[in-house]
Amino acid sequence: MRFGYGTNGFTNHRLSEAFAVIADLGYDGVALTLDTNHLDPFGHDLARRTAEVAAELSRRNLAVVIETGARYLLDPWRKHSPTLMDDDPEKRLEYLRRAVRVGADLGAEAVSFWAGIGAPERWERLVDGTRQIVDFAAANQVTLGFEPEPGMLVNDIADWRRLYDDLQKPANFGITLDIGHCRCLEDLSVANCVMAVADHLVNVQIDDMRRGVHEHLEFGAGEIDFPPVLAALEANYHGLVSVELPRHSHAAPTIAAQSLDFLRNAAKEAGDRG
Repeated sequence: MRFGYGTNGFTNHRLSEAFAVIADLGYDGVALTLDTNHLDPFGHDLARRTAEVAAELSRRNLAVVIETGARYLLDPWRKHSPTLMDDDPEKRLEYLRRAVRVGADLGAEAVSFWAGIGAPERWERLVDGTRQIVDFAAANQVTLGFEPEPGMLVNDIADWRRLYDDLQKPANFGITLDIGHCRCLEDLSVANCVMAVADHLVNVQIDDMRRGVHEHLEFGAGEIDFPPVLAALEANYHGLVSVELPRHSHAAPTIAAQSLDFLRNAAKEAGDRG
């Protein structure tokens, strides 16, 4: 089991400092959200800055996945806008293309993205935009993880399967599974969600959550029984399992330390139960 921590939970830190804290705590990797102050993909001299990040990750022996959930990178007024659902999604498409390039340069295990909020009749627009990124990623030998996100057009695992089928099951198109989301809205148990998508699982985000409430909680503050979930991951997945607490930057070092302790103890308990 390899644990990572999301840099979107370290937004008050410089990126190099976030890497240092995460590595010093004992994490195996980072889920790097490309954002205004964390390897801004639209900033000057991206290739040079990416090479510096690659060197820093290598020096600290950190694996990496790329996340694309920056809130105000594309529009200073509207969170996450534009998305693949917008009338003009070109800024989102360019963000994703740049994320793929960065992912290729960093040797990322996956580049993760999601649909956006939109009416069901915009499904074909989603398929078209996603297909463009799938083709671009394939040309760059990058694996994509598409995340079902509560309230978005791809809301759950069933929606992901529909998109995967409509894209004609591309080899480089997997699923990003947020463990909290499984508790929030899936009918299956959380552990069974892991097993249901095991063949397509390329990226895992982990947090606690309550049924019906899309709020990323610290471990122990929600309703998830983690040992069975970690046992399912141990048996079915070999990538990073990255803590996803994007609203906890105010106490990032403390919460990151507590999170790793919790996960290691839960993994030990999973082994003991087994």
